[in-house]
Amino acid sequence: MFIPLYDTNRLRHIRLQYVTIGLIVANALVYCATALGGENFTNAAVLGLGFIPAVVHDTAELDPRFVVIPESLSYLTYSFLHADIFHLGGNMLFLWVFGDNVEDALGHIRYLIFYLLCAVAGAAFQSLVAWDSQVPLIGASGAIAGVVVAYLILYPRVKVWVLAFARIPLRIPAFIPLILWVLFQIVMFAAGGEDQISWACHIGGIIAGAILVLVLRSRGVPLFHAADDDTVAPLPDQPSVPAEPVAAEPPATTARWGRGNLSGPN
Repeated sequence: MFIPLYDTNRLRHIRLQYVTIGLIVANALVYCATALGGENFTNAAVLGLGFIPAVVHDTAELDPRFVVIPESLSYLTYSFLHADIFHLGGNMLFLWVFGDNVEDALGHIRYLIFYLLCAVAGAAFQSLVAWDSQVPLIGASGAIAGVVVAYLILYPRVKVWVLAFARIPLRIPAFIPLILWVLFQIVMFAAGGEDQISWACHIGGIIAGAILVLVLRSRGVPLFHAADDDTVAPLPDQPSVPAEPVAAEPPATTARWGRGNLSGPN
């Protein structure tokens, strides 16, 4: 429906969104490592690092050849795996456009905690909906859903550039595409949408993001911040500049007898 391209939201509290950049790099490196390893290596990584509800809940057992981490760690590791370059690119685009300002509002450490907890919440909600599922869950979508809803709560009126229907460039307030995106996830989850997409994971990330942003945002960061275009930043304090001296008017000439500048009847 909408593809985000760019926002006009400046950073206010941090100089560089290095956690967001680090997460993008980490996801890209993991994808390259699995893709370059070939199909067998990719399948082994998905089984060993993906989140499988039935394995976590001990209703199914994973082949010992694929056991590389404790089952509980798969609540996190799944979010760094992606099925293909389009899966990776879509998630990282959302993270690039919206993650920097959420990081700015939360601070680096709290933002990293926020991101990871949203990923965990996505997997946890998926496991509640599909308790015995043996299908591996992969992708950063749960964490990204948390970032999106946090941005919606923090900066709904900031203008964003989007491609509507993947064709038409528009510059519109963020709440328009983001509310539509959230509603689409809810509708698809309720309707039992495509089996290849875990709508439940998205819903878990949305719920976690909406709660955590209220708790983890930095002191003094407001909710529903106005767009940059609607606010004027105060100018920095400037030393007062002395006014230029103004020449004093010459004193009025004192009237003297016999000088002819006394008014009187002609």
